[in-house]
Amino acid sequence: MLVKQELVSKIKDYFNLNIYETKVWLALLGKGIASAGEIADASGVPRSRTYDVLEGLDKKGFAIVKIGKPVKYIGVKPHIILEKLKNDVKKDAEQRINDLLKIRSTDEFMGLEDLYKSGVDPIKREDISAALKGKTNISSYLREILQNAKKEVIICSNAEEITSKMSLFRQTFKILKGANIKIKIALSGDDALIKKIGTELEVKIKKININTKFFIIDRREFLFYLSNNNEKEDIALWLNSEFFTQAFAALFEQATKGK
Repeated sequence: MLVKQELVSKIKDYFNLNIYETKVWLALLGKGIASAGEIADASGVPRSRTYDVLEGLDKKGFAIVKIGKPVKYIGVKPHIILEKLKNDVKKDAEQRINDLLKIRSTDEFMGLEDLYKSGVDPIKREDISAALKGKTNISSYLREILQNAKKEVIICSNAEEITSKMSLFRQTFKILKGANIKIKIALSGDDALIKKIGTELEVKIKKININTKFFIIDRREFLFYLSNNNEKEDIALWLNSEFFTQAFAALFEQATKGK
């Protein structure tokens, strides 16, 4: 059985196999059930290596050893393999999350926090600014600064953006309301969707016709999106400037006055 090299290369990457494992598995799928010798002939893998490769595929769950003599192997259906790999990834991710959560209680992490504080304290707060890239990075930072608000949060965005991050805002608004933080929010977009968001988040929303996304925290911190929803990568700018943020907050209130 001749298999195109391009297919072998793609399957190898998709399923995290080496070249020999990929060729043997593809040959086994094509045969359905076969001996090591038959697989060696069909795959082009040296017979001396085929036995070890089949043994490895059996351990990984890509092949099953048929009971009886001579020993033969059965190829596991691709969709079963895919489901197995998905479950493995989920388990690994859950374990990794648990490991990361445990780090916060370690002395080493406390040391990192102290190191960061000792490095930041000498810097003038108004001189700090940063560019953020990627949806995950921006969302994580946004969650952090919103949940650390002391007095007021101003949100100006569009309904689609808020809907896509509803779990973040639902959790964050609950924390803000519990701490009696004032929330001011204005959204552009579909009226029905805005109303739905207001009901779900239990907050009064003002409608605007400006397509922009920014967040103001305590009139000191300012996070402004430089990209729109249609761009592949999100880019945002974070500033810690009381002078600039106070001015922008005043413009926000003027724009939403009477709405």
